[in-house]
Amino acid sequence: MRRSVRSLAAVAAVAALGLAACTGGTSSSSSSDAEQTYGPGALPTVTEGKLTVATSDPAYSPWILNNDPASGEGYESAVIYALAEELGYSADNVQWVRATFESSITPGAKDWDLNIQQFSITEERKNAVDFTSPYYTTSEAIIAKAGTPAANATSIADLKDVLIGVQAGTTSQQFASETLEPGLSQKLQMFNSSDDTVLALQTGRVDAIVVDLPTAFNMIATQVDNGVVVGQFADAQDGENYGIVLPKGSKLTPTVSAAVDSLAESGKLAELQEKWLNEAQNVPILK
Repeated sequence: MRRSVRSLAAVAAVAALGLAACTGGTSSSSSSDAEQTYGPGALPTVTEGKLTVATSDPAYSPWILNNDPASGEGYESAVIYALAEELGYSADNVQWVRATFESSITPGAKDWDLNIQQFSITEERKNAVDFTSPYYTTSEAIIAKAGTPAANATSIADLKDVLIGVQAGTTSQQFASETLEPGLSQKLQMFNSSDDTVLALQTGRVDAIVVDLPTAFNMIATQVDNGVVVGQFADAQDGENYGIVLPKGSKLTPTVSAAVDSLAESGKLAELQEKWLNEAQNVPILK
């Protein structure tokens, strides 16, 4: 049976208070926080009565369609509006701003309450920002141009002589470096941005590129001429969790994370994934 955000937040708050009592520390949430009434003006947001959400510019499909987060179209946009409703905010009380990926996960003051742009949850990033529970778990995938040797790969071993490109500083780069590079005869090629990585594939500087699976579908639909998703990697299927980012120590974190849990428990996240990300079910796994 579905639990309410309030009851989920209360459980989190009680657990946090118990831990603080055992360690002599303090907690950023309290039972009174958990029992509050949600909705505009009730939560300590950057702008009173509004939920300010950051995303990238541009933002890409299938995460956000047509670079318009306010449309509610695309998985991440839809998740935010479902989350806002769970917290008692109408669509009119959600306002969007733009923020770069790197600036969003560095320490310091922020001008937003939440930030969603495919942030993988890592221990290192938790030192600088807060994360909610995961709203999506994905795998890494590889893209190539149809008709090339790379496009015919059916295993990781088949990629041994394939020159692979990846965006620097991403979890895709980390995955490729740790999982693929030891078996490659050539070094991975690093690029500064997603657009640079795609351009390298388009112009033949690399034979294939590694990105997360939903992004792979978007790239072959909108950016890579004659592109194909060669396959996904089994090693990443259970470990690539995306979470919504909040400023470090945000008083909103327990409440927002509980709301994400509620959306997962009710089946709403699965419903939105089926609507916006369902292509991911038919991609072969490379082992």
